[in-house]
Amino acid sequence: MALFKSVLTLLMLAVLLLRASRHFGIPYPTMLVMAGLVVAALPFAPDISIDPHLALVLFIAPAILNAAFDFPLSAIRTYWLPLVALAAVAVLLTTAAVAWAGVAFAGLPIAAAVALGAIVSPPDAAAASAMLNKPGLPHSTAMVLKGESLLNDAVALFIFGVAMRINASGGELHHALPQLALAIPGGVILGIVAGRVAIFVLPLLTETLGGILFQFIATFSTWILAEYLGWSAILAVVAAAMTIAQHDGQQSALDRLHSNAVWSVVVFVLNVLAFLFVGLEARSIVRGLSGEELRHAASFAFLVLAIVIAVRIVWLMLYNRLAQPMYRWLNYGPGPSIKQGIVASWCGMRGMVTLAAALALPASFPQRDLVVLTALTVVLGTLVLQGITLGPLIRLLNFPRDATRDEEMLRARALLATAAMDALGDRDDDIAQAIRHELQADLSGSYMAGRDMGGIDALRIDLIRTERETLRDMRREGIIGEEVFRALEQELDLREVTVMRRDSFELVDN
Repeated sequence: MALFKSVLTLLMLAVLLLRASRHFGIPYPTMLVMAGLVVAALPFAPDISIDPHLALVLFIAPAILNAAFDFPLSAIRTYWLPLVALAAVAVLLTTAAVAWAGVAFAGLPIAAAVALGAIVSPPDAAAASAMLNKPGLPHSTAMVLKGESLLNDAVALFIFGVAMRINASGGELHHALPQLALAIPGGVILGIVAGRVAIFVLPLLTETLGGILFQFIATFSTWILAEYLGWSAILAVVAAAMTIAQHDGQQSALDRLHSNAVWSVVVFVLNVLAFLFVGLEARSIVRGLSGEELRHAASFAFLVLAIVIAVRIVWLMLYNRLAQPMYRWLNYGPGPSIKQGIVASWCGMRGMVTLAAALALPASFPQRDLVVLTALTVVLGTLVLQGITLGPLIRLLNFPRDATRDEEMLRARALLATAAMDALGDRDDDIAQAIRHELQADLSGSYMAGRDMGGIDALRIDLIRTERETLRDMRREGIIGEEVFRALEQELDLREVTVMRRDSFELVDN
């Protein structure tokens, strides 16, 4: 019951803090990490821990699938150079620097120190999503940072898995090598196969709650099977998500709306729970440390925080300059600007993956308490320091407005309207004429800077709102029953969502 009270308190705080997050432009994980610590300090908060084998699959698998499903495979080919620099090289450099500090200042075994480096190395784009989706940031920079968050998780968790195997085998690398050689290709192949199976099964469950439930079953099953086989679980989930995304057209519109809403809520709640569990573990650890031990742990944790921030800044600014001749040599156009380099180097907030990996450490892990406290310090420090200042930094740099995505959307809408008009053919009845007039309005207004299409959408929304008020009046006056009211309300909701032409139908999380 105490755990339920803590979860309920944190969820209520999350609801309240999301409003403040949106108002002040602060990434919501910054608010959540502070809320998690507050709830963990409450007198009724329980002393609990989570099964290490459960932590990764529970917290990371849904978040990774949700992110991978929305990230286009073509973007990896387009931005492969900066993605290699951020998702691979930056993670390796950070892991190496933190591992050195772990051996030199904390006396960790090499494998344990590497595991610590892998835990704190991957930034989380979800922590910066409020800023990455703002129009002030160039579209290419936002795409690279989102792609980095997806791919660096795979790199970091692969290193983490290697270090854990070596640590479990007593430091003997050759015992783990045969299985590691198959980890990456095996994970990718398993993910593709799992994605193909899901593509076959999901149409059989269309527009049912069972279809959404099967999505979670497939996600967790893919991760668990990959771990059982010793392959990369995160790559398996990424490959499965991207395979399914390529055949997303098999889903109905209703399935997509429901799935997006459910997955957004689930991933958000798991973020909340991850912060709570780490906060509870941190409280237990701090209570068990003496004053001298706590000072040593705090000084080491802040050293790692400084290393994590410094390595990213130094490497990304160095890459920013080295990339210029490479872009010219590859005929990729102008390379990343200094402003883009500054934003990318400061967008290093840690989040879900770092928390979940810390929770996944077994009780026998060398100096586990120190590693968990260090991971929490890095998450808290980067979210507060960088999370609060990233928005003002983007505004200060004053990027020119990037209309690339808007222009592409408008061109696509024009082509869609043209295709629909061609499909009408020679039909000349009243219904066809009405639809033709609407399509013509779309076509004539599709290259306008605004999105109102000459006011036709605004008029539609006004009429829908009038119908909605009339519907509510009918219910109040007893003209219609609750069942009819709900059915007609849903029809109006779907019509309004369609007319609004939002870039995304997902619920906002900040």
